[in-house]
Amino acid sequence: MVTITPLSPALAGSFFSFFDLVAFSDNPEWQKCYCYFYHHDPVTGDWEARSGAENRAAAGRDIFSGTLKGYLAFSDGEVVGWCNANDKKSYPLLCTERELWEGEPGGARVSAIVCFLVSPGNRRQGIARLLLDAACADYSSCAYDFIEAYPRKDARTTASQYHGPLSLYEAAGFAVHRELDTYWIVRKTLRQGA
Repeated sequence: MVTITPLSPALAGSFFSFFDLVAFSDNPEWQKCYCYFYHHDPVTGDWEARSGAENRAAAGRDIFSGTLKGYLAFSDGEVVGWCNANDKKSYPLLCTERELWEGEPGGARVSAIVCFLVSPGNRRQGIARLLLDAACADYSSCAYDFIEAYPRKDARTTASQYHGPLSLYEAAGFAVHRELDTYWIVRKTLRQGA
């Protein structure tokens, strides 16, 4: 039995337990991320120069301020998955990518999904789909017009699939909004008339 719960300050301990011990257990190169990559403003400095301790502390601040949002998947009281979803404008890194904003309708409310992580022993059990469904439902109820994501074309490893595979989104009713060199922008309409 898997339950999906929005991240909140009360769940910060569960979030950090997952990222400290489980999330990157089979991908130690990314251990320092704490799902902060898209929240880091590149104007403030080079991502590669940041330490895991800096990213952990920054993620903690953002959880408690409500800036870092997403969904935790729980099974038997333990976190087995995570999805980072938020207002598209809340990700400083996305705001620097001009190609993500070209042709954007004025006034549209767009949410974005930038990361999925499922613990190694719980993959291929539909957890990412449950997380995706929760994000779509929540942002629909918050009067967002669209939800979008950025599956990579060259994702051949589990680690490089962190945006989620194209097939995951297509099965959930997303369509390719734009095709770029290395990834697709996939989008789902959440509000009729958007």
